Amino acid sequence: MSNMQTASTQQPRLVFDAQDISKGIGRIAAGILERHTDPSGLALVGIHTGGDLLLRRLEAAMAARLGRKGLELDKGLVDIAFYRDDWTRLHQVPKLNDTVISFPMGGRHIVLIDDVVFTGRTVRSALEAVFSLGRPASVELAVLVDRGHREMPIQPDHTGLSLETQRNESVNVFLYPEPDKDHVLLEPGKYRE
Repeated sequence: MSNMQTASTQQPRLVFDAQDISKGIGRIAAGILERHTDPSGLALVGIHTGGDLLLRRLEAAMAARLGRKGLELDKGLVDIAFYRDDWTRLHQVPKLNDTVISFPMGGRHIVLIDDVVFTGRTVRSALEAVFSLGRPASVELAVLVDRGHREMPIQPDHTGLSLETQRNESVNVFLYPEPDKDHVLLEPGKYRE
């Protein structure tokens, strides 16, 4: 599959397979290492729930590119539930997850990681959550799939895959402990604001 796909609105379909996802993660890793030739000072922060397994895959891809077994970067997860701006528009109460950050945020260079960027509202919420824990020196955004349709002036610094979509479609990323099962589905008519 190519890096840029055009979405069909007929029925749910596979838009990216495990190989595409692996290449996308590799693209992100290369982009981060281009900016940070020595990544030892970076901290990776995933947005619940899409960024959890993705940040571990990304760290492994960075280590592989550097010819190392591992990087052992500081890692954490941030929950955005309390920072959402759409509580009154939700059809169900969002699930609360723990924010797990075991290192000081102040003065750190953070790579914020999510599986899909859409309107930018999730990223805005994540930035508020991160800054509530300290003042990082910098924050870069890394996303596996950029599906467009921004409502906020937010753009990823590192993008693995791009996908043209309709606003009412849903992009679902499925990552598994066994990467050969990974895939991304596009479901028509599923997204509701």
